[in-house]
Amino acid sequence: MKTTSELTDFYYKTLYPVLTNLEEDRKQLKHRILVIGSGYTLLFLLIIISMKDIILNDMYMFIFIGFAYVGLGAIIYKMLIKDYTAEFKDKVIEPLINELDSNLRYSSTSHVSSNLFRNSKLFTSKIDRMSGNDFVKGKIQEVQIQFSDIHAEKRHKDSKGRESWSTIFQGLFIVAEFNKHFKAQTIVLPDSAQNSFGNIIGTWLQSHNSNRDELVKMDSPEFEKEFVVYSSNQIEARYILTHTLMKRLLVFKKRSKHPVYISFIGESIHMAIEYNKDLFEPSVFRSLLNYKIAMEYVQTLHLAIGIIDELKLNQKLWSKK
Repeated sequence: MKTTSELTDFYYKTLYPVLTNLEEDRKQLKHRILVIGSGYTLLFLLIIISMKDIILNDMYMFIFIGFAYVGLGAIIYKMLIKDYTAEFKDKVIEPLINELDSNLRYSSTSHVSSNLFRNSKLFTSKIDRMSGNDFVKGKIQEVQIQFSDIHAEKRHKDSKGRESWSTIFQGLFIVAEFNKHFKAQTIVLPDSAQNSFGNIIGTWLQSHNSNRDELVKMDSPEFEKEFVVYSSNQIEARYILTHTLMKRLLVFKKRSKHPVYISFIGESIHMAIEYNKDLFEPSVFRSLLNYKIAMEYVQTLHLAIGIIDELKLNQKLWSKK
């Protein structure tokens, strides 16, 4: 697998002619969006002015117009950037992935299956809607791996039947499979309770989480500070989470710089890294030639594939029984 520096060199040296052409397209698209956006906003202001008497006396009408402005604007924006986004992924993201490892296959419109995401048991809320893109799948160092952007949402209805949606998870979801079957289900989550309420109250809240299996206390203070562990089998949880693996998970979490959720179920390890944005979408308002932009794409791809090296998934971490 190529290093981060090798991928960065490839991004700038091999892809530079493509990036230069796309940068011109980006500038033109940015200008078009600003012009259309200004006209669109002016139109809505005229509508509000013409209906001000109704709007001032009807709060629901005011809210409706606000939602209409945002919703319709989002649809127009997606239509405007559709071709540019497709070209960027075809000419930049896919070559980057192929350069990272030739065993990987990429689809810009697919995502990890909803069944795999639900079966990870990382999130207990009911998922009513799920979308995603930028699906990568392949075999690296004898380990099957797949990942994609995922956006999972929950539907809400108020007393008047009005519908709204809230995000359960948005970010990078990774599944790696290897030749070890876990009989129990072990879930490792960000330790928000202890960080928010302290050790005593935090531990009490964790142990009384009715949506989870039994709380497992690990003998690593550093790991306990960052994560909370639940499992249907205390012995297997400690068997899985060796001191070595706990250290590697801490390093991985530090590298990701975002909340990390992990589960060991069946023959797979599942990891969800929360970014709260679509990771591989091209920026319209920032230059594609910007070094920071390039590194965001390169480092995210390297992080996803690097899980195999980071956690040594190609090695026999656990002896077979």
